[in-house]
Order: sequence, then structure tokens, then C-alpha cells
Amino acid sequence: MKLFKEIFGRIWAIWGLASFVVTFFIFFIPSMVTFFMREPGSSALFTRISRWWMNIWLLMVGCPVKIRGRENFKKGETYIVTCNHNSLMDVPLSSPYIPGANKTIAKISFSKIPIFGLYYKKGSVLVDRKSDANRKESYTRMKEVLASGIHMCIYPEGTRNKTKDLLARFHGGAFRLSIDTGKSILPGVIFNTKKAMPPKKIFYLFPQKLEFHFLPPITPDATDDVETLKEKTHAIMKNYLETHTGKK
Repeated sequence: MKLFKEIFGRIWAIWGLASFVVTFFIFFIPSMVTFFMREPGSSALFTRISRWWMNIWLLMVGCPVKIRGRENFKKGETYIVTCNHNSLMDVPLSSPYIPGANKTIAKISFSKIPIFGLYYKKGSVLVDRKSDANRKESYTRMKEVLASGIHMCIYPEGTRNKTKDLLARFHGGAFRLSIDTGKSILPGVIFNTKKAMPPKKIFYLFPQKLEFHFLPPITPDATDDVETLKEKTHAIMKNYLETHTGKK
């Protein structure tokens, strides 16, 4: 059974890649129209188009998505959405399904991929982690994104969690951004992407029901510093994962 699953996962990954590429080109042209629009309407339409694309592709690869907690996004409010990060599958799940216009903090290297890089740039605030100057510039850009009424999607673990822990330690960037801007943290908890696309397996995809839960926002108060807000958010997300993992 285990051998069958390994073989099937590789074969299904071929279908996953092929269907991803074909559907990408279908949605690429309409998404490029958003480059000629003003914000936040431009990002709002881009997010909507991305969601249409993912609604189709995720069903095609047997990974339907269930969303909970949309009501935690209050109309007229802008949030820093912090998501756990277990798999490459988190990327097509997180940003498209965050209610409203949003951008993701993302590695600059992916923007160099022909054609796809243009799409990638539109939905992201790019950062070169090897450059201090670029990181400062990206931080300023994230403030501007929030000020324009667009949510920021950030993975505070920094990279995919390949440990046995449900949630790895957080970096402080998202929480410094919250305190500096006064914008609330809104935790987003992703389930089952590690089962669909395990981080330690190369070229593997397995059909799996996915879920994305949005929790009540965490508003920084006068007594919060970066470390306090970081630990508070980590504890809430970890507790939620511990309570709900295995029930999906």
C-alpha cells in the first residue's frame, strides 16, 4: 500500500503540474489587465481571478478547499494575515482565499521565472533576504500596501516547517509591522497541505481535502512589544492546531 501511494503520488504530480500550467495560461491574460488598474481595486480583482483559477485547479487535482472564519474580516479593516507554512501547496491556498485584496511577502527569486514571474510579482511584495537594503525597502512597501487598504499575507515561520512540531518558531517581522502600523494580526490556520504535498518529498502530490481557518483578529495594545505579540499569536495558532488536527 505504501509503495502504491508513492508511485501514485509521483504520477499524480505529473497531472498536477500539467493541469497547473494549462490553467495558468487560461487565467494569465485576464489577470494582466489588473496591471492597468489602480489600487486597491487592482489587487482585489487579481485576488478574485486567482481564486477562480485555484477553485478549478485544486478540484482537478483532488484537493477541494473548505474555508472557515470569513466573518472575522470586518468590512473596511485591513489585516496582517499570519499563516502556518507546511508545504508548497500553502502558496496557492493562502493568498487566493483570503477575503479581499491582499499581497504576500515572497522570495524575489521566483519573480525571475519567465511569464509566471510577472504574475508572481503582481500578487507579492518581493524580498531579497540576502540584501539588508532590499529587506528595508520591502518593509516600507508592506506599510504602503496596508495603508492602501490591502491585506498582507505573511508566513511568520519564514519557511516551510519540516520539523515534527505543528508550528515552528516565529520570526518577528509580521509583529513589528503590526505594532508600527497599528494593524491587527489575523491568524490563518492551514490544514492538510503537508499530506497533499509533503515538504520532504520531491515531485509528489496526493489528493487531499484542504482547510483554511481564519481566527479572530489580535489587536496590539499599548503594552505589547514585538516579542509579546509574537508569542501571543504563536500560542493561539498552536493551540488551535493542537485542538483541530486529526479532526479534518
